[in-house]
Amino acid sequence: MLFDRVKPLDAILATAQKKSLKRTLGPIQLMLFGIGCIIGTGIFVLTAGAQKAGPGLMLAFVIAGLVCVVAALCYAEIAAMIPVAGSAYTYSYATVGELLAWTVGWALILEYAIAASAVSVGWSGYFSGTILNEFFGIQLPQWLAAGPLALGGEPGGFINLPAMFIALLITGLLMLGTSESARVNAVLVAIKVTALTIFIALTFTSPEFNVDRFNPFLAGLLGPGGSGVGAVGAAATIFFAYVGFDAVSTAAEETRNPQRNVPIGLVGSLLFCTVFYILVAAGAIGTIGGQPIMGPGGIPFPAGSEELARQCALPQHAAALVCSDEALAHVLRQIGFSGVGNMLGIAAFLALPSVILVLLFAQTRIFFVMSRDGLLPEVLSKVHPRWNTPYVVTAITGVIVAVGSAFFPVGALADIANAGTLYAFLMVAVAVMMLRRSDPDRQRHFRVPALWLIGPATIAGCAFLFINLPSEAMLVLPVWSVIGLVLYFGYSRRRSAVGRGVIEAHEPEYADMAPHLPGADEGRRS
Repeated sequence: MLFDRVKPLDAILATAQKKSLKRTLGPIQLMLFGIGCIIGTGIFVLTAGAQKAGPGLMLAFVIAGLVCVVAALCYAEIAAMIPVAGSAYTYSYATVGELLAWTVGWALILEYAIAASAVSVGWSGYFSGTILNEFFGIQLPQWLAAGPLALGGEPGGFINLPAMFIALLITGLLMLGTSESARVNAVLVAIKVTALTIFIALTFTSPEFNVDRFNPFLAGLLGPGGSGVGAVGAAATIFFAYVGFDAVSTAAEETRNPQRNVPIGLVGSLLFCTVFYILVAAGAIGTIGGQPIMGPGGIPFPAGSEELARQCALPQHAAALVCSDEALAHVLRQIGFSGVGNMLGIAAFLALPSVILVLLFAQTRIFFVMSRDGLLPEVLSKVHPRWNTPYVVTAITGVIVAVGSAFFPVGALADIANAGTLYAFLMVAVAVMMLRRSDPDRQRHFRVPALWLIGPATIAGCAFLFINLPSEAMLVLPVWSVIGLVLYFGYSRRRSAVGRGVIEAHEPEYADMAPHLPGADEGRRS
């Protein structure tokens, strides 16, 4: 039977206790992990969202944020119940079985690896353009500043050296320790939040701010003629701005008192970032507008297309929000704050590594748990005796991300990463509803209110955003899944611990031990 391998929750918890990671993170650190990943990725989709949604850009953030909020509630219940690394993969293993759990884990690998590569390439742009060129007058040779596969018909280079460098640097930091990484992340988050707060204050108090720029607000909901490129279509792209909040759940096994702290980290970071994103979008649209550049038939040119690039090269579109590579700095320059805009570029340069850090952290924890379950080689779950981190898989993942960022462009990577994320979110909602029926008596430290509504709403919202992705992005997930299934049936299925009957013995009193897991006492004292 293909779907008969379901790993009992007690066995999952016992496995994690036997071969676990060190619990060092508290609720504030978890929230900062989430904020560190969420705030930053939005930089890459702000202009693309404006090209699709126009003045309705805030609506796109609201729609995407609502889907994430209901998904976060589902994550909070199940992550507090199963406080181990692995996120949606582990939850699926305990409910829908090994095969579907493998597809979820495989999709998460796609999400985190592509997103980390994309952000590394974005950081490289700030480093080469804003830092080296604007402040030091150094022009990095094209062959060292871009991969060979450039976009929009522009000439490529040989290797994106800065992107490769930052990915490897963050990998080394993660190998040294989780708490060390968390401290660095906290500093970077403070820089980002400060920069965005300044941006919001300057735009909302600027004489250029005009509420008339938000018109037509609701008319852009579905796009011209219901084309799907309005706020609804933009929400599918802008969803990338929220990629990473689920990374909080991958840190459950390294969290003190996870039953309390993980829900706080998940929901708190998401709500904080949603409010910030809406305010930033309002500030940008209210000051310089966000009208899309229209193509034939009154349909906006596709974001990231060669046609849009040619239009943006024309003088009449030079000041448009949708044509800027540094959206927030561009807005401030347009309203007379060029110096502050340049400082914002520096803040982005300093803070974007925190996004890479959290994405790589989550990626390695998914690999770690799949290896611990026997679905990947056991060496990947090896924990360093001194650093207490899964250093082997961290090094391998970092090299893969570094190579990807060195030779490939950002392109439509946001939409591709979204496809894997939406599938994982959907499966988490399924897992929560199934566990409510199959294991109703298990203690739940956090319960989703009105699960009969929230669960189906999560599934419907994820499916809705998925069908509004570009067709190319929708096709990537099934193709990637087929590759994963070949690997599963060729290697993983026969080596699976559950398939071989190797399931950790469960002590009846294990549930009573939960408060005494490593770090739990510290969590209660903190």
